[in-house]
Amino acid sequence: MTATDRSIELIKTAAQAAADKLAHDIIAYDVSDVLSITDAFLLASAPNDRQVKSIVDEIEERLSKELGVKPVRREGDREARWVLLDYVDIVVHVQHSEERVFYALERLWKDCPELDLPEEAKATRGKGAEHAKFQAEEDSAELEDLR
Repeated sequence: MTATDRSIELIKTAAQAAADKLAHDIIAYDVSDVLSITDAFLLASAPNDRQVKSIVDEIEERLSKELGVKPVRREGDREARWVLLDYVDIVVHVQHSEERVFYALERLWKDCPELDLPEEAKATRGKGAEHAKFQAEEDSAELEDLR
């Protein structure tokens, strides 16, 4: 069994929305062979809670406006460290970069086929690591200034 055309359409729209809000490391997996509850997972991350929320809001708005769907469940809103949007056909995970590294969902799904995404979404790969490196350099420079 493979992801349906409908779930692929949802994934691509959600991935584009996430990319438009500058999400990092957007990736999607076809999990239809291993899970009976959904066809596909979309993973995305952001360096701060406010951006996580912004990405989630954009995905939800875009899927509602363009494809007429609303999530049946939305979890993790209060902390905005890991928000899950369940659309039955797909599940979207938007995580704070620290949670993304800690939980490493990619490891769980690495044996599942990766779904093709819009170019803008593919271009986000490695952005989390770039941001973390930049942040570490900035923090180091601030510490030097304090000495």
